[in-house]
Amino acid sequence: MKSLGEMGARTNVARIDRFISAAALLGLGILLAASGCGKSQQQTTTAPAAPAAAPSAPAAPAAGSNGADTTSKLAAADWAVKQDQIKNDPNGQWAISATSSSSYNDAQGAQQWSANQTVGAPNVEKYADDGNAWAPKTQDTGIEWLDLKYPRPVHATEVRVRESFNSGTVIKVELIDDGGAAHTVWAGNDPTTGLNYLLVTFPKTGYKTSEVKVTLATNISPGWKEIDAVQLVGTDQ
Repeated sequence: MKSLGEMGARTNVARIDRFISAAALLGLGILLAASGCGKSQQQTTTAPAAPAAAPSAPAAPAAGSNGADTTSKLAAADWAVKQDQIKNDPNGQWAISATSSSSYNDAQGAQQWSANQTVGAPNVEKYADDGNAWAPKTQDTGIEWLDLKYPRPVHATEVRVRESFNSGTVIKVELIDDGGAAHTVWAGNDPTTGLNYLLVTFPKTGYKTSEVKVTLATNISPGWKEIDAVQLVGTDQ
């Protein structure tokens, strides 16, 4: 039979064990709770959202998907017909010689970009920097001019300036009569864009002319200004 002292000691040990177990459970609970709180906080602290992508431009309609393609083809065909009509106009003539205020790389004679590149019918086929056209020495210095002479004197009705690169900088067109006097037949803002003609029309002149002077303001826009050819239109009578 256990003594009362042994029983009391055993009871105290049991109480201590229960206390330790409870304390351990409580500590584990606190540790788990703390660990859980930390993860929850980590999950809710996210990186800032990336900026939304800018809206993309509307896709271009596929070629042939509507009437736009047909319209474009008709416009191109109409342009080609007009170019051919101008080139073969029985009242039109192309220059046989030309001089200029300057030329790119000081080109002379048959060199590329010389004034003589404007002699004869047009031969630049695309809107681009092309040595078959005349270009002044600098891109945007200011006033430059091109002077062209034609085979026969006529009573003029039109001048057609074919611009082939960085169009839209012609500011004046003059005719030089047989006595050497200059007559301004047009001055203003050149509306030409792309590979095309500046068409200057006017009442038939009372004098005859076989010389045309075209003046440009090259500082109107950046880039090399180029002229492919200039046609003088008129009749003998």
